[in-house]
Amino acid sequence: MTRLGVVMDPIDAIKSTKDSSFAMLLAAQGRGWSLRYMEPADLYLSDGRTFARQRPLAVRDDPTDSFTLGEPEEGPLAALDVVLMRQDPPFDTEYLYTTHLLSLAEDEGCLLVNRPRALREANEKLATAWFPQCCAPSLVSRDQDRLRTFLAAQGDIILKPLDAMGGASIFRVRETDPNTNVIIETLTDHGRRLTMAQRFIPEIRDGDKRILLIDGEPAPYALARVPAEGENRGNLAAGGRGVGIALSERDRWICAQVAPRLRKMGLLFVGLDVIGNYLTEVNVTSPTCIRELDALYGLDIASDLMDVIAARLADKVLA
Repeated sequence: MTRLGVVMDPIDAIKSTKDSSFAMLLAAQGRGWSLRYMEPADLYLSDGRTFARQRPLAVRDDPTDSFTLGEPEEGPLAALDVVLMRQDPPFDTEYLYTTHLLSLAEDEGCLLVNRPRALREANEKLATAWFPQCCAPSLVSRDQDRLRTFLAAQGDIILKPLDAMGGASIFRVRETDPNTNVIIETLTDHGRRLTMAQRFIPEIRDGDKRILLIDGEPAPYALARVPAEGENRGNLAAGGRGVGIALSERDRWICAQVAPRLRKMGLLFVGLDVIGNYLTEVNVTSPTCIRELDALYGLDIASDLMDVIAARLADKVLA
């Protein structure tokens, strides 16, 4: 029997009807795979090997009674066949250390989704720099004068930190905004923190599209997260409204541009954020929107991911 572990934030705090990690667990259990639940604090290193406090997990597609946890068991992480790394950002030093512990288990033969090394290399904002042909004008800098010069050139920009999620600390700034200096000072911590600036894309009014890729192949539909009235952020966590749309020809072109590199890095499950014609983020830590797209279009995206994982495990056995 395939043994699947998941490293995630507390399961009792998620909304099972909206949570992509939960969709993955349902799909894995549906195949008869056994599940083991872990939080980041359960991982530890002993004599060069990564161990974890693991709890057997059973899941149910019932929002009033969605899971049962068994008694904790201690054991090496590499005793599992596959581990889903689904901890949400911020990608801080503790997150980084966790990926190092996961890499040691990967070295022993455990399949990690997504690969820890790839998580370290693919910052969700900075990874767009690999695909400039897909992106609107952008700048990443600590230098406050340089950011102000970029604002003067573009006239209307978005400023955001490199390590947050859910629309946290994202600002739209126009050249005449009287709060420009304090926003830049705050985000850069007075020149000590890198900050991303992107030209404002007015098509955000039609939604920030989340496109899900499995081993580089996109789901046929995206979830356009349409901002609430008076908002510039489409994130569902910031009050955005999810609307399903078919992928456009431009969306598919963007997917084709990014897929080879993501495959090479071992990033099996990725969420691209696209506004209008432009790629704005490459989400690799804990991309979401599976359940919304499944409900809208009768898809089973998590099962598609499990198909890829099963094939990888089979390849390992043959090797």
